[in-house]
Amino acid sequence: MAELTGKTILVGVTGGIAAYKMPNLVSMLVQKGADVHVLLTENAKNIIPPLPFEALTGNRCLTSPFEQSDPPVIHHIALAKKADLMFIAPASADIIGKCANGIADDMLTSTILACKCPVYFAPAMNDRMYTNSIVQENMEKLRRHGWHQIDPAVGHLACGGAGLGKMPNPEELYLYIERELACKKDMTGIKLLVTAGATQEAIDPVRYITNHSSGKMGYAIAKAAMLRGAEVTLVSGRTALTPSPFVNTVDIVSAADMYREVTARAPEQDIIIKAAAVADYTPAEVANEKIKKKDDDLSIPLTRTQDILGFLGAHRVPGQVLCGFSMETEHMLENSRKKLEKKNVDLIAANNVKVAGAGFRGDTNILTLITRDDETELPLMSKEQAAHQLLDKLLEIRLQIQHERGIPDED
Repeated sequence: MAELTGKTILVGVTGGIAAYKMPNLVSMLVQKGADVHVLLTENAKNIIPPLPFEALTGNRCLTSPFEQSDPPVIHHIALAKKADLMFIAPASADIIGKCANGIADDMLTSTILACKCPVYFAPAMNDRMYTNSIVQENMEKLRRHGWHQIDPAVGHLACGGAGLGKMPNPEELYLYIERELACKKDMTGIKLLVTAGATQEAIDPVRYITNHSSGKMGYAIAKAAMLRGAEVTLVSGRTALTPSPFVNTVDIVSAADMYREVTARAPEQDIIIKAAAVADYTPAEVANEKIKKKDDDLSIPLTRTQDILGFLGAHRVPGQVLCGFSMETEHMLENSRKKLEKKNVDLIAANNVKVAGAGFRGDTNILTLITRDDETELPLMSKEQAAHQLLDKLLEIRLQIQHERGIPDED
């Protein structure tokens, strides 16, 4: 779902040593379907020649606005007109200073100043240069004029020392481009909370009760909503997954932790999706020391955890859309419909763990989206695709609720 097919991306490379990383980023963009054009400064050619970029993109790597072509083309204007995004990495102090002061004396600066699309700078330089007040003032000027900056990392620098000024790796840079271009922004202005992963209920300092949830479905929903423009909060049990840097992630351990964090944030949310596998029961008492093994059997008294979805349904704010998940092993539709009514929610996303492709830990899912009025059976698909299908349905429900409340469509 997060493809860049049909998008034109201009990548500007300057004379920073981090230029050697840029073929990897360009390759990622091409593999996602983007039409990529690379512009090099003269100093950048001292670090990496045009040939690798031309081989990766299939496009001529331009370094001068005066390069000849047949028929004649004003290259910097032609590229700027068709660009969906301009991305400068590494962005040297020189290129930042020129753009901040409207100087266009080469192919790259001329193209940047001609662009009407979003422009991103990824500064990369020695920490002494990066923290210089003139450089900081120039970057602030760029931000003030609506251009975007990706903060550098702290790490090993070309001078041999360590400090602030290291360009993020290509995988991280790609996330900024993906966020900008991959999806239509039909969720802009919407606050969405999603829960993910499994809770852990402590027995003693060593052991706990949990389940097989990997958190992949909830994380896919969080990322999909973020790509579509929503302000996303992810309340996550412990997982092996890395959350998106553009999602507000709240880490929890137990069902009680999740209840506290979700209910505290619920009133301000437009959409809440309960995708986490929360424990229904927790040990009545937690031992202070490790429980030692004995020859006879062991019984652990359990008490009911607080019902998060039930609380949300009973205390929902006007216009709020609520979605729960129902993972069943039998009577999926019947049990899910009962849950829909009992919890007072708008939609239940149901699946049967016994069906191949729909269980825990996998990268695919088979969901049935159940509302009070209908059921939509989705085929086997990736969890990312299922996340977008679910969000489509929730937006339909939100629009219906707004109509019923007499709220005009936002266009």
